[in-house]
Amino acid sequence: MAKASEVTRRERLNHTRVVHTAVALADQGGFDALSMRKLAEQLGVVPMALYKHVADKDELLDAMIDLVFAEVEVPTDVDWKTAMRVRAISMRDALRRHPWAIGRMEAGTPGPANLRHHNTVLACLRRDAAFGFRTAVHAYSLMDSYIYGFALQDKTMTSDLPAEATRRREVVSRRHPAPAEAYPYLIEVAEEFARHGYDYTQEFEFGLDLILAGIERLAASSRRR
Repeated sequence: MAKASEVTRRERLNHTRVVHTAVALADQGGFDALSMRKLAEQLGVVPMALYKHVADKDELLDAMIDLVFAEVEVPTDVDWKTAMRVRAISMRDALRRHPWAIGRMEAGTPGPANLRHHNTVLACLRRDAAFGFRTAVHAYSLMDSYIYGFALQDKTMTSDLPAEATRRREVVSRRHPAPAEAYPYLIEVAEEFARHGYDYTQEFEFGLDLILAGIERLAASSRRR
């Protein structure tokens, strides 16, 4: 019976299962803590069995990143501005689910979902928005810089900002004799956040809308020239 069970386990092992399990482990403990040995233990196989499906950890990471890209929505049946807004929010949501992917999305060798994603975004900017090549590239770079940068802030900042704002204000007050006179605007920020908190999603969408409006004006200006 044990041998039959081992055969069944080996037959069930495939590339999809390996990658999905790796993503689940990275979601729990981060990518740096993920090893081929830990992955093999989770799958109930010997480490060498994994190398039939991925060549090494770098190839595994490429496949994991591709899975994250597959989760990101880029609608094709709406105007370009709506499509890029939906895409940005969807990308941030995916990175919040998979924080280990932050800083790794544009590295490595792109897989099929990664390639489709980038091509669809460029099609939206070049074809649907009718942006010139340079304008499209500038717009894409700007949006990704904002999305990935905000995702990093999401990852590193505390989820309980009011409590953290209060703590920092107390520390500054102990270290400086007159913090209100020395740092009045920072004290104002700390007091406001302590009272009302900080809505990360609202802040992200506020900045996103400013960027999209700026891109729209840039495109209109370049067309006139």
